Amino acid sequence: MGRIVCFILIVFLASCGEQLMEKPKDLIPKDQMVAILKDLAVINAAKNTNVSILRKHNIEPTEYIFKKYNIDSARFVKSDTYYASLPSEYEAIYKEVEANLEKEKKVLQEANKISDSLKAIEMEKRRALKKKEPKKVKDSLP
Repeated sequence: MGRIVCFILIVFLASCGEQLMEKPKDLIPKDQMVAILKDLAVINAAKNTNVSILRKHNIEPTEYIFKKYNIDSARFVKSDTYYASLPSEYEAIYKEVEANLEKEKKVLQEANKISDSLKAIEMEKRRALKKKEPKKVKDSLP
């Protein structure tokens, strides 16, 4: 019984290493795939947050991404399917996408902090100027 389990385990592990799909001739390179998936995540978040802005500017998110990277949907699907057939490769791609999104988030948060600080300084300056302005006294003479 132990030999059967061991044999099944070996066959299973060997099959995990097999390439399930032939590499497409026009495969999107991994680094570009990461950039595409990151942009798709950002644009889909924007679409879910405020779709009216996209409509106002007549932007169809997926079409926009395909034009930006000069690809078509068939090439994207073939490349995505190929990478998905390699689970460790696919996982690495998505981890990189996640890391890039996290970096971008931190940059935006820092920019917001700076912007908020600058606005607070500007408001404080305005308050100080208002306090320094002499009050106008109405003349009682006509």
